[in-house]
Amino acid sequence: MAALLMAGSMLAGSGAAFAQDATPVQVAPATAPAEAAPVPGGVIRSITVVGNQRLEAQTVLSYIALRVGDRYDRAALDQALKELAATELFTDFQIRDDAGNLTVQVAENPVVNRILVEGNKRLKDEKIRPEIKLAPRQIYTRSKVRADVARIIELYKRQGRFAATVEPKLVKLDQNRVDVIFVVEEGSKSKVRQINIIGNEEFSDGKLRGEMATKQARLTSILSSNTSYDPDRLAYDQAKLREFYLSQGYADFRVVSAVAEQTSDKQDFIITYVVEEGKRYKFGDVTVDSSIRDFDNKAMESRLQIKPGDWFNAKRVEDTVDGLTETAGLFGYAFAKVSPRYTRNPDDLTMGITFQIAESPRVYIERIDVNGNTLTEDKVVRREFRLAEGDAFNSFLLKRSENRIKSLGFFQEDLKIDQKEGSSPDRIVLEANVEEKSTGQLSLSAGFSSIENFLLQGSIQQKNFRGKGQILGASVNYSSYSKSAEISFTEPYFLDRTISLGGSIYRRDLNSFNFINNNRQTTFKQTTTGLSVQAGTLLNEYLSASLQYRLNIDNVSLDESTYFFNGQCDPLRAGRFLCDAIGNRTTSLVGYTLNLDHRNNRLKPTAGYFVSVGQDFAGLGGSVKYLKSRLNAGKYIPLTGQFVLGLTAEAGYIFGYGGNDVRLTDRFFLGEPQFRGFDIRGVGPRVKRYSSVNVTDPANPVVDFSNSAASDDSLGGSAYYLAHAEVEIPLGSGARDLGLRPSVFLDVGSLFKVKQPNLTTLSNTFTDTDGNVKAVCRDIANGTSQFAVRPSAGDPPVPATAGPFTSCPTGFQTILPFTEQFFGNSYKPRVSIGFGVNWNSPFGPFRIDIARALLTQKGDDTKLFTFNVGTQF
Repeated sequence: MAALLMAGSMLAGSGAAFAQDATPVQVAPATAPAEAAPVPGGVIRSITVVGNQRLEAQTVLSYIALRVGDRYDRAALDQALKELAATELFTDFQIRDDAGNLTVQVAENPVVNRILVEGNKRLKDEKIRPEIKLAPRQIYTRSKVRADVARIIELYKRQGRFAATVEPKLVKLDQNRVDVIFVVEEGSKSKVRQINIIGNEEFSDGKLRGEMATKQARLTSILSSNTSYDPDRLAYDQAKLREFYLSQGYADFRVVSAVAEQTSDKQDFIITYVVEEGKRYKFGDVTVDSSIRDFDNKAMESRLQIKPGDWFNAKRVEDTVDGLTETAGLFGYAFAKVSPRYTRNPDDLTMGITFQIAESPRVYIERIDVNGNTLTEDKVVRREFRLAEGDAFNSFLLKRSENRIKSLGFFQEDLKIDQKEGSSPDRIVLEANVEEKSTGQLSLSAGFSSIENFLLQGSIQQKNFRGKGQILGASVNYSSYSKSAEISFTEPYFLDRTISLGGSIYRRDLNSFNFINNNRQTTFKQTTTGLSVQAGTLLNEYLSASLQYRLNIDNVSLDESTYFFNGQCDPLRAGRFLCDAIGNRTTSLVGYTLNLDHRNNRLKPTAGYFVSVGQDFAGLGGSVKYLKSRLNAGKYIPLTGQFVLGLTAEAGYIFGYGGNDVRLTDRFFLGEPQFRGFDIRGVGPRVKRYSSVNVTDPANPVVDFSNSAASDDSLGGSAYYLAHAEVEIPLGSGARDLGLRPSVFLDVGSLFKVKQPNLTTLSNTFTDTDGNVKAVCRDIANGTSQFAVRPSAGDPPVPATAGPFTSCPTGFQTILPFTEQFFGNSYKPRVSIGFGVNWNSPFGPFRIDIARALLTQKGDDTKLFTFNVGTQF
């Protein structure tokens, strides 16, 4: 009784017995009885609310069931406290009883002033903020904060950071306000430390791990993103295991369990798979049972790639189903359903298969819909369809239509033409849901170098001008050594017919150069003003032809003060090959090109091939006469694991006719960027001029063949060949989203076949008996030459006895001794190997290549690193 009375007295105290943080009840010993307090109960006389600031008293009373005039007891008061707690509006609350006069004392939860996130580096605020539901000016509650903490942690788990912690902190402000701070400890990314496989006997752990997307964290996989633990990937890996075993004939294979356990340090995971392999099966009888009367079952069975006695392979079964479905589509049965029916024989371990083709009506195209194009006109998409409304359905032509639309480059890469049921069972609606992307490309670059000085390059191209599929482009290039400008336009469907028509006008100024002692020296200057017109048409679905006409007016010149003597080009200064190149020429040519294109996508092919043959005939008027031929071909082969091997090759040959030699500016040149691993014009025939120096034996002059001392003039060639083998390396979804496409490549090629130039060598007498270098002093008036001793810079004057005179007098031209050598005129292959990365960066398309020349010929110029950058709009 004493204990009961003491418990009742607590109702009149702090109310802690009914608050969330209750204190234990102290019971006095029986030897020291305390004064008894009244047990709560009776009739409620009044209810008073105190401590409320924002909430009205009547609002607080509405949360509890106590009313004036009602009878109450201890249970009723306890229930009222629970009801106040359920509102989550108060940090503290209690009810005091004074003989039926109840006082409800509350302390309201604070109002959120602002919400901050600290400690987050891997996830930015804009990623975390949407997960926080608590907002400024809302009432702070513990449950909301706990829910927000759970959502933030879950966000980090989806990023592979299972050790991340979030601690909410409160900063109290005046007027019962608080700042809520979520302090994040991100921790390291949780890796897969070990993958254990139990139950496998036929295949090793390493082989099975290789089939999984998830990889173990090792030093060799430091750059891989697949070593992070991802619960969703766990199910995918189980499917990959089952797919592998089914492809090896184990039809009964199953994954018994897959468990991921966190390590003791809470940082990494250990994954354990328990598998049951079962027996290995072979194919039994393989038949076709078609309900479509147009199909001959026996004829179709003879064309199947699956034969009885082969090891069972579920992937081959799927491919056969796809092949039969496509075959049905070729005959117009768009909705034909092919189902494999398995007959398992556990006695002889064979798996019989019957491919059942359900009856289906022949289907016709009722309607073609194009959706999602806001800029591109409907006709631009529709004219790429190889099916028309009213035609019989054909799955091959449907696939071809998809590939042609993708090849436009106007829409998303994963475009699919959906097939929907029409108004009747024999009608189908084709729906192309396109998603437009940027079709303009802008490339801008500016810089400064010791070679080019200031340079500026810019080009702009719109491949879908006005949404009509027209191509409009303009480019400018300006530097100390080259200037150019060009405007071009192409209409791919002139007058809405399968005829393309285009043209361009251009002006190009080029200062060719070489290097002498690492100093760039201009050799010849070439200015070209011209225009071109081209037209093309389709001969059939894959073969096209085009014709073009081009008119060029060229002027090639040399600096007269440097390379001329008596008003004529001086071979001693310029070389005979440069002297032969100067002058004004007009080129009027007509050309044709035949293209056979079986690629599945012209922009990013993954399968198929192409062949292109073209010739240019110069001599339709003008002063230049030659015939130039080109051949290009390529094949793309899909490999396992989404790898694609690209094999491309090209070759060219040019020859002059009518007594005309092919001039320097019309020949082929080979090097960067088409031949990676070599510098610009770095491959093929060239003439190098070396300074001749001898300070010991005048009778045996020494030639300095160091590259730094040589001038290097590329002569081009009349014939070339070039081949590329390149494998694009597939990356994970994250890298693909960034637009990264790395590749490895092998380039092989050569440039050759040019007439041996007449080399000029001035090396009769190089030094006097004292070792002083002599030069030729040429009399400008009558062309006679004398030797003069030319001391090096800073040396004392040479005595008059050393030669006729110590320096060339006025009226004489000075020519230092030199030796010319001819290199590179060889058909033997040059080989380079390397890797590169295409990146759709925020600045635009970016390509970087690192290539090493493995096989070169004497005189070739190599280069290790190249890159190009632009932007799209």
